[in-house]
Amino acid sequence: MRVMHIVGARPNFMKVAPVIRAMDGHPGRFQQRLVHTGQHYDYQMSALFFEELHIPQPDHNLEIGSGPHGVQTGHMLAECERVMQAERPEWVLVYGDTNSALAGSLAAAKLHIAVAHVEAGLRSFDRSMPEEVNRIVTDQVSDLLFTPSQDGDDNLAREGISPAKVRLVGNVMVDSLAAAQAQEDRLQHPIAPGLADLMARLAGHLYVLVTLHRPSNVDDPATLGAILSALVQVAGAAPVVFPVHPRTQERMKALGPARWPGGLHLFEPLGYFDFLALMRKAAVVVTDSGGVQEETTYLGVPCLTVRPNTERPITITHGTNRLAPPGGKALALAIMETLEGKGAAKHKGPPPLWDGHAAERIVRAMLDS
Repeated sequence: MRVMHIVGARPNFMKVAPVIRAMDGHPGRFQQRLVHTGQHYDYQMSALFFEELHIPQPDHNLEIGSGPHGVQTGHMLAECERVMQAERPEWVLVYGDTNSALAGSLAAAKLHIAVAHVEAGLRSFDRSMPEEVNRIVTDQVSDLLFTPSQDGDDNLAREGISPAKVRLVGNVMVDSLAAAQAQEDRLQHPIAPGLADLMARLAGHLYVLVTLHRPSNVDDPATLGAILSALVQVAGAAPVVFPVHPRTQERMKALGPARWPGGLHLFEPLGYFDFLALMRKAAVVVTDSGGVQEETTYLGVPCLTVRPNTERPITITHGTNRLAPPGGKALALAIMETLEGKGAAKHKGPPPLWDGHAAERIVRAMLDS
C-alpha cells in the first residue's frame, strides 16, 4: 500500500512518529513517503523533534515557511499536489488541525486520492479559530476518520459523516508519550542550556510550567500583557518556567523592554524530552495548546487552559484540565488556587483507548480498508 504522510508543525511530529513505526512493523505491506511542508522550520520546532522521535528524514521538504493563512495554505496546496502527482500514493494521511493537514487533504481529494485523518472529529465550536475551520474541512473530505475519543464520533455523526468511515482508535499522541516515559535516562538529562541546573534547583519544589502561542492570546498586546502580568504575580510565590514559542517571543519584544522577576525563567522552545521532563513534575501547567491538554490528562498533571473553549472536552470531563481566563488577576488566582490544591481536578486515569496502541489500531484499519 503506497501511503504518504503530510506533516508540517510540531504537534504533527508527535502523531506521525508512532504511525510510521507501526507501519514499519508490517514488512512488505506499506510503502511510505513522508512530506514535510515546512510550516515549522526552526531547529527547536522541527529538526530536533525528528531527531528525538526517530522520524526518518522527509522524502520531500516543501520549505513553505511562515505567512498569512491564505498564502501559506495556497503554497502548500500547490506543492502537495505536485508531489502527489509525482509519487501517486493510494492513501494520504494527515494529522491534527494544522494548515498542513488542510492543504494535504484538499490536494489529495482533488486528485481523487483517499484521505485518512488522524485525530478527526474534535470540535471547539468556535469558528474564529483557524484550526476549527481546518478540522471541519479536513473531516468532510476524508475517507477514513480516526478519532481519539467518543466525542469525536458524536461530532462527526451530527455533521452527517457516515459511521462507516469512522474508527475510534484512541490518542496517537499518547503513543509517543508512553514510549518517551519509558526512556527515563532521556528525561533525567535535559539538553537545553541551563535547564539541568534549573531542574536540580526545582527538585522537591512546586513550580508552574507555561506554554502560549495562539493568536487570541499573544497577538493582542493587552491580552498578552495581562497574561504576563499574571505570571509575574505568580512568580513571586512559585517559580514559573516559560519556554517561549517563536511567535510569542516576537510579540513580547513588541511590548517593549521588560524586567522579569527572578522567579520567571524564560527559555527558547524546548525539545520533546526536555519539555516532558518539566511537564510531568510540574504542579500546574498553564497553556493554550491542544496537545498539552492531552498530555497532562494522561500524566495526571493539573492543567489550566487559557482559552474560552476547548476542542478536547474529555480533558475536562475525564482529565485534569480546566479553562482559565486570560485576565491578569483572574488567571493569577486560578494558578494560585491550583498550586494550593483547591482547583485541581481529581485524576481518573487515562481516557479509554489512551493506552499507547492507537497507531497499531490505525494500521489495522488501513490494512482492512
